[in-house]
This record gives sequence, C-alpha cells and structure tokens, in this order.
Amino acid sequence: MTKQIKWILLIGLSLIWGSSFILIKRGLVGLTPFQLGALRMLFAAAFLLIVGFRSLTKIPSDKWKYIALTAFVGTFMPVFLFAFAQTEISSATSAILNSLTPLNTLLLGAFLFGLEFQRRQFFGVIIGLIGCVVLIYSGAKSNPNQNYYFAILVVIAAVCYAMNVNLIKKYLSDVNSLSITTGNFVVLMIPAIIVLSCTDFFQVAGQAQVQESAIYIAILGILGTGIANIIFFRLIQMSSPIFASSVTYLIPVVAFVWGILDNEKMEVFQIVGALIILIGVYFSARK
Repeated sequence: MTKQIKWILLIGLSLIWGSSFILIKRGLVGLTPFQLGALRMLFAAAFLLIVGFRSLTKIPSDKWKYIALTAFVGTFMPVFLFAFAQTEISSATSAILNSLTPLNTLLLGAFLFGLEFQRRQFFGVIIGLIGCVVLIYSGAKSNPNQNYYFAILVVIAAVCYAMNVNLIKKYLSDVNSLSITTGNFVVLMIPAIIVLSCTDFFQVAGQAQVQESAIYIAILGILGTGIANIIFFRLIQMSSPIFASSVTYLIPVVAFVWGILDNEKMEVFQIVGALIILIGVYFSARK
C-alpha cells in the first residue's frame, strides 16, 4: 500500500510542478522576476498560515535552524532563479534542466550526507539524464533564439533543490510535512515582503495586465508551492531522496504537454527523450 501511495504522490506532484512553468510564463507577462518570486512566496505563506498555523507547535525548537536553512535553499533561491531564467529560455527548457536534480541529489547525498543508494538507482539516474540531454538537444534545434547562458540559473536551482532534499531527509524526517512547509514560509514572509517593497509593484498593481499575472502567480503559490511542498516533503519522508527527486524527470513530460496545448512545436526526439526519462524514473524508483 505504501508503494502505491508513493507513486500516487509522485505522479500528482509531477502534474502540479509540470504545470508550474507555464504559470511562471504567464506571470512574467505583467510582473518582473522579483515581483513574481516575492508574490509566489507570499501567496503560499498566506495559504499555509490558514491551513497549517497550528502545526507550527509540532516543530521542536532545535529543528528551526534546519527549517530556516531549507526555506532559503529549497524555496527562496530557486523561486528567483527560475523567474529570471524564464525571461530568456522557454518554460519547457527550464523544466528539462530542472531534471538535473536527481543526479545532484545522488551526488550530494553520497558525498556530503553519507546517504546510501543502490546501483539500480544510479543507472536509473543516468538513463534519465540521457533522456534530458536528448530533450535539451532537440529543444535547442527547435528554439535557436534562446539565451542558454540563463540556463545556468536553472542548474544552480537544481543544486539547491538537491541540497534541500538531502537536508530534509537527514534532519527533518521526524517532523510533520505540513509543519515543515508552514515553517518554511513563516521564515520567508518578511524577506518576501522586503523584496516586493523594493519593486514598483504597489504603483502598478492597478494595471489589468499586472492583476492577470498576479492571478496566475496566486495559483502557482497556493497549488504549485504550498500544497506541492507538503506533498513533496511527505514523499521524501516515506521514500528515498532519489525517488522523491525523480519527480523532476516527469515534470518535463507534463511541461511539454502544456507546450502542445500552448501551440508550441514538439519534435520527434523530444518524445523519445520523454520516454527515456520515464524508463529512468522506473529504475531509480525501484529497490
């Protein structure tokens, strides 16, 4: 039963996060990257305080330092890195590069955190990485005008996510997932307000385009950040870090489906890459 729940959570999370990139794309129409990142965190914080405020009492006092660390490494930095990256690269490309997270999780877990992994999981990660390379190559051919220097920002974000997964698995496995998520955003509320106040958001908030973009980011903050993080932290606790981070291999598949619906061009090799990724997820998930 636990195995089935893990797969249900993984698939549900991939659908939510795979849809996040198109929401970021829509949000950037009327918002700057700083405004988008700050609003995303504030919408998530407001939602989590409503549903999870009481859960904060379940966080032991000695765990708050890890709550704060995972908040900045796993949310604050990646939120802005992805927002800036998608000003120059497509949402699909961003989703593909995010698939480096499982490889980074395995490497950081083995060398920094002393976590064990199986040979089958290693090969699964490599297979998934090959699928990502195929997707990136085919995507570059069909979208030659993208500035791939900005892809470095997504790579850094993937390292942040990998570090976050290992931190949660090692230091917060005994803390309720809702408590972790709510605690993260309690920590991030003040920094997010400061960032938003340093922009011209409150001067332009009355514009129709800004309001429409803010609605997309509200959906992203509540569903793609608040609810998704609860699911993700629970998945980390009940499985391995590599299995949990393998969700980033499924995300590009969902992102490409949104791309088709958004009239983006789909290459044959992109479909092949997606199938290779699914094979990689299967092997990395098995024990």
